[in-house]
Amino acid sequence: MKFDKTKAIYLSLGAAVTTIILKFTAYFLTGSVGLLSDALESIVNLVGAAAVLIALTIAGRPADRTHTYGHSKAEYFSSGLEGGLILIAALTIGWAAINRLLHPAPVEGLGLGIAVSLAATLVNFVVARILLRVSKKEDSIALEADGKHLMTDVVTSVGVVLGLILVLLTGWLWLDSVVALGVAANIIFEGTKLVQRSTEGLMDQALPPEEETLIRQTIEKAIAPYQTNQVTYHGLRSRKSGSTRFIDLHLLVPGQWTVDYAHELAEAVERDLCAQFKDVEALTHLEPIEDPRAFGDSWEDVKH
Repeated sequence: MKFDKTKAIYLSLGAAVTTIILKFTAYFLTGSVGLLSDALESIVNLVGAAAVLIALTIAGRPADRTHTYGHSKAEYFSSGLEGGLILIAALTIGWAAINRLLHPAPVEGLGLGIAVSLAATLVNFVVARILLRVSKKEDSIALEADGKHLMTDVVTSVGVVLGLILVLLTGWLWLDSVVALGVAANIIFEGTKLVQRSTEGLMDQALPPEEETLIRQTIEKAIAPYQTNQVTYHGLRSRKSGSTRFIDLHLLVPGQWTVDYAHELAEAVERDLCAQFKDVEALTHLEPIEDPRAFGDSWEDVKH
């Protein structure tokens, strides 16, 4: 079955509801604080998936009079919210784990509880793989965040199960709380990364070095046939909003060129840049290479 953004996120919502039911069932069967921590994170999964659905709906709206660059940044709010929810869940899990560590309580029905938890983990693993595949295809940070969150949930669930197996084998109840604390620490790490990446997107961070290298290579290839006419470029800037990459640069061409001739070169550069990525808005600014002022309006020339 082929999945687009909408189908993928509805699948995530369904998986979240399913795993909440399964994991809370496992907790009530055993009384394990480790399984409780796992169940609480599934609630975050549900809220996060709902936020992603809202964000993707908003991000898909076309540009309008009040949002002339579109609404694609809505995806960053979604991934940032999910990261924040993860951190809140981690604090809740940590509190429950410390409380259980100070006041140990027996765990029961571990065999059935572990089986139910593993079933929920399998569901999350399958859905996470689908989300990550679709996020790569659609270049969606919101889907990527949701997929990575689910994959983190898989890892923590496996850790909880291994901890419970050790409790079952050794009878050391404190292991259950220690595993829950480990889960909380891992969740904090992943949540912090999500919040950081969302913040970078909202701050219009430049594209990654490997993408900027590809952009420069593409520009240089496009202007190569005109090098005898002293054509060059500077002031390259880039940013990403949702799945859309914005690239702008200054093309320096001989002043005696006609507007039509220079425009053809600019069109060629923009066309080649758009061919390198799925969703790109490229903008070129033409300047006469003989004019000294053409070299003084680039952020690259600003002295720090």
